[in-house]
Parts: sequence; C-alpha cells; structure tokens
Amino acid sequence: MFAARAASLMLRRSAAAASSSSASAAAASALRNGLANSATTSNASDSARFMSTEDVATFDLTGSFETHNLETAPNDTIDMSKEELLSHFELMYTMRRMEITCDNEYKARAIRGFCHLYDGQEAVATGINSAFDPEDSWITSYRCHCTALARGGSVESVLGELFGNVDGQTQGKGGSMHFYNKAHNFFGGQGIVGAQVPVGLGLAFANHYNAAPGQPMQVAIACYGDGAANQGQIWESANMASLWNLPMIFCIENNHYGMGTSMDRHSSHSDYYKMGNHIPGVRIDGMNVLAVKEGMRFVKEYVGSGKGPMYVEMMTYRYHGHSMSDPGTTYRNREEIALTRSTRDPLEFVKRTLMDAGFADAEEIKETEKRIRKDVAAQVKQAKASPKPTIEPHLFNYVYTSGGGKEENEHPPHIRMPDFAKSKNY
Repeated sequence: MFAARAASLMLRRSAAAASSSSASAAAASALRNGLANSATTSNASDSARFMSTEDVATFDLTGSFETHNLETAPNDTIDMSKEELLSHFELMYTMRRMEITCDNEYKARAIRGFCHLYDGQEAVATGINSAFDPEDSWITSYRCHCTALARGGSVESVLGELFGNVDGQTQGKGGSMHFYNKAHNFFGGQGIVGAQVPVGLGLAFANHYNAAPGQPMQVAIACYGDGAANQGQIWESANMASLWNLPMIFCIENNHYGMGTSMDRHSSHSDYYKMGNHIPGVRIDGMNVLAVKEGMRFVKEYVGSGKGPMYVEMMTYRYHGHSMSDPGTTYRNREEIALTRSTRDPLEFVKRTLMDAGFADAEEIKETEKRIRKDVAAQVKQAKASPKPTIEPHLFNYVYTSGGGKEENEHPPHIRMPDFAKSKNY
C-alpha cells in the first residue's frame, strides 16, 4: 500500500554549494525519482555529508496519505535537518531496546502481570510527539510504554514501574497498563479496551473550554487499536466531538490484529479513517516517521483551528503478540512477521534515510546504537535498584484528602491492612 523504500531525497544545498558538480545534481535528481543505483546513491551521500548543521533535506512523501472528506491534505514533502532526524532515530531505537529488554525481563519473571509491547510501532508515537506541542493532551491504550517514554519519561522510570518499584513513573502502583505523567500532559494508558476515548474527549473539551478566543486550541488525541474501533463508546464520543467542534483526534493504530483476530474478520469496515462518516479522516503510513510527523502536523493544525474532530488511521504492525502471554504466531505465520521486518521496519527506514541524505554513515549509526544499548542497560540496572513501595505511605496515599489537595493525605481508621492473626485465610 505504501512504499517500503526510504523517502526520495531532494537535497537542498546552501548557496555555497550551488556550484556543485553535474554528477551530484544528477544523483540528487535520480534520488528524487527513486531510480538511483547503488553507485549513484553513494555519490549523492558523499556530496550531502558535508552540509552544515543549518542545512536540511527535503523528503518525498508521495503515496503516504489517503484522505476522506477533506479538501486539503498533508504535504507530499517534508523538510528535516540532520539533528531532527537523528533525534527521531535515537528515540525510536531507545524504544526498541527498551521493549526488547521488557521481553527479556518478563521471561526472567522480573516483570509480572500484563505486558503489551510496542516494538514495530515506534514511528507512530515518535511522529505524533514531534508534531505536538507539550501542552497538547495525549491518552492511549494499555500498549503505552513507548508513549510514556516519549512524553517525558525515561527508561529507568518505565522499567521501574514494570518492576513494581517506588521510583517507577507511578511509584510502582500502576504497572504496565497505567502509566501517567500529568506534568507532560500524558494521561496514561487505559486497561479497558477503548475506555480511553471518552476520557480523551473530556481532555478535548477542557482544551476547547480553556482556549483563548480567536487563538488556536491545544488538541487532544486518544490512540486505540483496530480491535477497539467499533466500540459504542467511541461512536458516542465522536458524535459529541462533532456536535461541539472539539479539538479531538481519534487515532486508530491499525496493527492489523485485534488481539488474535485479523481486521478482516473483526470489522465489516476496515477503512478506519472513514469511520467518522461526515467527520474528516486521513490514513497515514505509520511505519514512516516522516509521514507521521507531517500528517500529524496537518491534523493538529486542522483540528486546533476549530474545524472539529478528525479520524486518523496509522497503518502499522506489531512484532510481538498481543501481550507477552500471546506468542503471536497462532493466527499469523513467522514469514509474515519476517517480511514486514525486512521490508517495512520503521527503524531500518530511518537508517536508510539518514544514509541516503548524507546525514550519517553506517559506522556512525552503529556507534549511536552501541551508546543507546549501553545507556538502556545502565538505566535498567538503576530501575532494579529502586525499593518496593511500602505499606505506609505508598499504599494509603492519594486515597483520601483532608481537604488541602493531593499532598494532604488523610488516613481514616477504616483504611487499614487486614489483621492476619485473626484471618482464617492465613
């Protein structure tokens, strides 16, 4: 459906480089048209590698978007600097290493309970985050580790939470499905399928209510999977958002499987970006972080200007099963997973794009990966060193307040631990 190759390049050269050779110009032209052979690509990368940090490359996004009920669309190109693209790669690679670590720690029984991994979908969270302002509101499903990382978290705080330790993002009280960071306008993962969407609608209402007259509004996004897309509470939320022209984004992360059921078997309408009926929609290549960033820039601008809500469908793929209890190979075969990894992997896409633009070579990328692996390992070690929550104050805090806010906790006598000596069950 969407092109698997790295984005074509139209290298924007500085005035000092305007007299570059005809060979370099031919290489750039070939890259624009996606026709460059390996030798031409190498020459183009060599000439681009010497651009200053202020220079940018313009990337072709043709074929990355489909729209519904819209007179305009995201741009077919995006300008990006070396620093921007490298920062996206570093965040995505950190996400990947963190989720692989979660897999290993779960199998070692250091992580217990539910655990839903995000590897394969990193471009979605990274692209959304890069297009949003810090003041925009974000709520998502229980597959939320990487969103928590992008939205002000750290590997240490994410793994600490998964280990159930007090230095976790929610002090070890939430676990895998319930990350939360109000300071960064991340309103968490939601353990109930689809239940985050009405809460996201409330966030959109608050942003609409608090907006200065005549000024763009901060937007709210609720992300959910294709398996949740036909929930009644989502239809009700869409109706209210449309009635009141709220700055609400309904974002379906379509990884093609609702738990173990393919979208063709669980939904009679699989063009999810059209599900809002009269509500506009856009489908985005969710394996291409550049497309996600440009697409969400367009969506944020549209929704924040008071034109009402929008449906967004991210075409993506998860490598792991639905959760760690699902091997992920009973309803799909290993060849399908391997094919996606080899042709549409979001990290490999960014690597190729960095090299094709001349922003980095293979050795520099390897060094970056090595540094990130080392940093992730160090943060996991720190997370393991964090203590477990204690009964007091961690168990009783944030239940009752004496009236002075969340920091003034009251511990009524009926909130207590059981008397184990009198319990017949112990």
